Amino acid sequence: MSDHLEPVDRLSALLERFRVRAHLFHAGPLCGVTRYAARPGLGFLHVMRRGEMAVTHGLVPGAPPRIEVREPSVLFYPRPLAHEFHNAPGEDSDFTCATLAFDGGENHPLARALPPVVVLPIAQLEGIEHTLALLFAETERVRCGQRLLADRLFEVLLLQLLRWLLDHPAEGAVPLGLLAGLAHPALARTLVALHERPGEAWSLEAMARCAGLSRSVFAASFKAHVGETPADYLAHWRLSIAQAELRRGVAVKQLAGHLGYASAAALSRVFTQKVGVSPRAWLQQQP
Repeated sequence: MSDHLEPVDRLSALLERFRVRAHLFHAGPLCGVTRYAARPGLGFLHVMRRGEMAVTHGLVPGAPPRIEVREPSVLFYPRPLAHEFHNAPGEDSDFTCATLAFDGGENHPLARALPPVVVLPIAQLEGIEHTLALLFAETERVRCGQRLLADRLFEVLLLQLLRWLLDHPAEGAVPLGLLAGLAHPALARTLVALHERPGEAWSLEAMARCAGLSRSVFAASFKAHVGETPADYLAHWRLSIAQAELRRGVAVKQLAGHLGYASAAALSRVFTQKVGVSPRAWLQQQP
């Protein structure tokens, strides 16, 4: 891998295609037990400004049953996961909390690629101090546009958190998958190109050339970090876009060429192979 690769914007194309919208729902102290139910399509972003607490998740695969939070921290739930905050009654605690609505719900590419919960001390997250100062200022007193601005600041905070995870994959316990691939400088170049130009005729050679690697090294590195072959990843990315567009009412025949398929029949065939049902049947199953 070359040591002179120019940096690329690893998140914009992804989040422009699959958006995340934040909604502030709490600012202030918490005490006793506060329960947050798992709601389809929603994650959570909590900022503990002051206090200490225990967080419990029950017996959920991949999630620790109990976490002790002893310093100001950010708690990020990218997928629906019921959790409880346990605070001593009367304790001086201060929280700002938002829900996160991921386009595509649990099928959002980043939601799938992250651990069930990410807990990081604020002191560890360099670069977020100004965002948090603005967020806390907006939640301390009512002003015109307060809720809208707080929602946008939570989205900025999420973007900064994702950026930090890409730069510190080991510290953030980033698992095998998209985020691990984007954290790899050479693979990130190909992943960003696939995200930006899904309809191109991407051969393995073209993908490897984009990364600046030989075909064999690229294929092995991609599988080791992303957990699937480059061809499978491209197919899943195209189908994620197809599903999002189908929800918006776009016809399969309009999508085929845009996603690199010769015909609507070709796209439908791959969709059925990967998803298990035809595009029409899948759309009928959506709530």
